[in-house]
Amino acid sequence: MLMRNYHIAVVGATGAAGTELLRVLERRNFPVASLRAIASGRSAGKAVPFRSESVPVEKLDDRCFDKIDIAFFSAGGDVSRNYVPIACQSDAIAIDKSSAFRMEPHVPLVIPEINADDVRRHRGIIANPNCTTTVMLMALYPLHRIFHVRRVFAASYQAVSGSGTRGVEELTRQTRDAVCGSKSRGKPGSSTSPEAKPDKTIPASVSAQANVYPHPIAFNVLPHIDSFLDSGYTKEEVKMQDEARKIMHSQSLRVSATCVRVPIYRAHSVAVSAEFQRPLSVEEAREILSKAPGLELVDEPHSNRYPMPLTVAGKDNCQVGRVRLDCAFENGLSFWVSGDQLLKGAALNAVQIAELL
Repeated sequence: MLMRNYHIAVVGATGAAGTELLRVLERRNFPVASLRAIASGRSAGKAVPFRSESVPVEKLDDRCFDKIDIAFFSAGGDVSRNYVPIACQSDAIAIDKSSAFRMEPHVPLVIPEINADDVRRHRGIIANPNCTTTVMLMALYPLHRIFHVRRVFAASYQAVSGSGTRGVEELTRQTRDAVCGSKSRGKPGSSTSPEAKPDKTIPASVSAQANVYPHPIAFNVLPHIDSFLDSGYTKEEVKMQDEARKIMHSQSLRVSATCVRVPIYRAHSVAVSAEFQRPLSVEEAREILSKAPGLELVDEPHSNRYPMPLTVAGKDNCQVGRVRLDCAFENGLSFWVSGDQLLKGAALNAVQIAELL
């Protein structure tokens, strides 16, 4: 592809990741000649903002990719499986956020700061990794280049926006209902009898109407993301191992992950304990992490400075901190990394892939 202006399609343009992708394209001045915003029939007829204009939303169908150069897919695996091949047949290059093609041998799975050269191998499809995998590898890979990681134990803390706008709406509704319920119970004339005092440590109304998740997410954490497999791990947890191996070209890497949904709106965090082939010191690790592209070292625990979802939300870079020697591994290091999963975990990474093209 030569340097010019490109005809762009965004599938899932009205969803959380698609909306963020449009913002990133605009903010990074990607050379867009024309933009086609595509969504399901429910959103057809709406409009999305782009460069001070209002772009009408088209219903997804087989003709959406005529004369398109790059098609971004942010509408889930089923849509990608059905329409990515159609986009490729129309000579568009598909950059797919879903898991539909990530582990296909001929499909590059790319984080530009890590394996940009893999883009050259594409046959019309380039996959965007799982957002949690991306956040973890932004801090793990720079260390792997020098010390060669052997195995990883990881626990994720994943925001509800990883489930799209429905997850955000469910957390908002459950929190509001719990607060309103607590206020009403405290009013004079409340029907609660003195003999049956409610447990004030558990907000009322939280147990009602869990639609997106199997249990309430407000005031709760769920050790359950995606479906469970026979191994006892979830698909999300298996993705972290399989995708990390492919991205880092390290098939011997072993990753044991526990993925947890937490009641925050935006930005994922991962607690990582990693064992390396070579000995390393905290000072060496901090030096490497401070120079890694797309990553900021925020590691002053005595001043209460460490990465948090609130401080990375809306930011391109991930942050890493709490860097310390792991007391369970001989050549081990523990750290905490946070990143905006709608940006580096999805939209920003996809646009960076397009910039590589």
